[in-house]
Amino acid sequence: MPIEEIDLTIERKKLPEKVKNYLREANHRIDEFFETEKNRKVPRFIPCNDELLYHWLSAINDSDLCLGKVYCEWGSGYGVGTCLASLLGYESYGIEIEPSLIEASRKLAEDSNISVTIIERDYMPEGFECYEGSGGAELIRPENYTYQERSELRPGYEGMDADLDEVDIFFIYPWPGEQEFVLEFFQAVAADGTLCLIYLGDGEFGLYQKTADPFD
Repeated sequence: MPIEEIDLTIERKKLPEKVKNYLREANHRIDEFFETEKNRKVPRFIPCNDELLYHWLSAINDSDLCLGKVYCEWGSGYGVGTCLASLLGYESYGIEIEPSLIEASRKLAEDSNISVTIIERDYMPEGFECYEGSGGAELIRPENYTYQERSELRPGYEGMDADLDEVDIFFIYPWPGEQEFVLEFFQAVAADGTLCLIYLGDGEFGLYQKTADPFD
């Protein structure tokens, strides 16, 4: 798989005031979401370490790794990562399927005066499917799909101004055991040079970059 893991030094700098205020409000609403047990309707929603996520996104933004300024979050939940990317100057999209989280994330972004686009749908684009086999999740691609033959199969989402191969950085907090599947999906839809930031849980992140396939 032409994907390289990137070792990036993360500095926990003082948070900008707007970021600090946003995270305070976001965490307050998420805490309330759990305290009122509204999360029982969306049991797969588990927040990541949002302050550490900001430091990762900030370090990526300060590096020369990212080719451009388009960010897409797969399974955006409360939209925290999506809003943090917007605060760092990215054209920022969140993909979420749960209506209650979509409504909450849109309201949080609006109340915080942060410009993002939250799209209501599963993050698998048309033609792609996820098959839960005995060995874990497996990706089913459109028949005969290759990145080079994408002229009429460019994957994207309705309501998003960029195709997936125009995204510069993806972020996802996958369900345990789905990391390999996520990287396979990332490799299938992303352009060479694109980054994928994955939250692994317990304060751990992995950063990956798609490289050119030597056999293409």
